[in-house]
Amino acid sequence: MVHSNANSPIGFDPLWLQSINVNLRAIEEAATNYSSFYQVKGVSEFVWALKALTLTDLTTLAGDDTQSNVERLCLRAAYPFTDAELGILDADVRETIHTAAVCIYPSRVADAVKYLSGIKRNIKVAAVATGFPTGQYPLESRLIEIESAIKAGATEIDIVIDRSLVLTGQWEKLYEEIVRMRQICGDSVHMKTILAIGECGNMNNVYKASLIAMQAGSDFIKTSTGKEGVNATLPVGLVMIHAIQEFYQRTGRKIGFKPAGGVRTYQDAVAWMTMIKLTLGDEWLHANLFRFGASGLLDDIEKKVRSIVNELEQNNF
Repeated sequence: MVHSNANSPIGFDPLWLQSINVNLRAIEEAATNYSSFYQVKGVSEFVWALKALTLTDLTTLAGDDTQSNVERLCLRAAYPFTDAELGILDADVRETIHTAAVCIYPSRVADAVKYLSGIKRNIKVAAVATGFPTGQYPLESRLIEIESAIKAGATEIDIVIDRSLVLTGQWEKLYEEIVRMRQICGDSVHMKTILAIGECGNMNNVYKASLIAMQAGSDFIKTSTGKEGVNATLPVGLVMIHAIQEFYQRTGRKIGFKPAGGVRTYQDAVAWMTMIKLTLGDEWLHANLFRFGASGLLDDIEKKVRSIVNELEQNNF
């Protein structure tokens, strides 16, 4: 099934939700195996670290965010390294070493758009919306929030779902709400649907919520807001990946995946990328289908890359 810029709803199908029974022990064992499959060393560490950087939505979602904070975030997203630090790479390659997006609150979108307009980097501006992080607001106000972020220039919207609908099994209502959000995003704005997996009750609900989000036209499904007690873990990620695989097999649509919250180190990133590579395949290891939502991950990636570059230079690589 071919689609252009964004997914569209395919219709609510409750039959997909029947007979779902996630085997938690098997999921946990598989996730452990995937995470330890590759032992990345040497030059490969450099490649994987830079890859992880280009898949990152660099995020600030703090109550004290200001214009200057957001501008610093954008500058760091665009230029995480100096040319000298990446001197072993060709100039045209260095131009591609930046984060995939910055992710901020709707009220800060205009600041990011204005600042990035003067930078020649293809960095998306993503806004969280729909009553982030709880989703406990009237639907109409949540839809207005999406409209406001898009008018300010956001090209990606990370929505949150109403978890009470998951916990009470109101799947069709959840579908209908996400469809309304998809309609506001239209065809040109990518929509990532945050499940807030730490508040969904159990893995069966995570799988069902993933299917509903995809049926309703989501371009990505995302684990967490980063504000819950439990955020992105490899087992819950694998449950969502299995849902993406089922959806792809049934519809031919490739839905993106975004772990967020708790992805803090280079090794965390490698574990996630390995699992994606071994389940969904290399095609998903691109920013159009896979992102990290993170604020601290870039710190560790920068540290890792600099240490590798120093070692390579000492060895006259």
